[in-house]
Amino acid sequence: QVHLVQSGGGLVQAGGSLRLSCAASGRTPRTGAMGWFRQAPGKEREFVATIGWGGGSTSYADSVKGRFTISRDNAKNTVYLQMNGLKPEDTAVYLCAATRLYGLGYTASRYDYWGQGTQVTVSS
Repeated sequence: QVHLVQSGGGLVQAGGSLRLSCAASGRTPRTGAMGWFRQAPGKEREFVATIGWGGGSTSYADSVKGRFTISRDNAKNTVYLQMNGLKPEDTAVYLCAATRLYGLGYTASRYDYWGQGTQVTVSS
């Protein structure tokens, strides 16, 4: 069993930056691919970014490409999402996810474990 605990997030003005963290713990905290999703009110959960186990493979949604960076520190069992150039349309609850599989994951169904979610609000 893997338990994911998120931190970071909050309120920021458009153009600002935030960094989200997601730490894995439990009896077997080592995970394969990890990812970030977000869900805005009244909208479906959408893919944001994913990273492979070694950290060398990453992929992003077109809407965040060039602005967001996903990274991981396996020694700390932690994945990060650095968000720069934030826009009001980035406002959502952000959720980290982990799977024991090693390939990049683009859909929510790919993941076995989820963080508690953290609110990101970008004001115009």
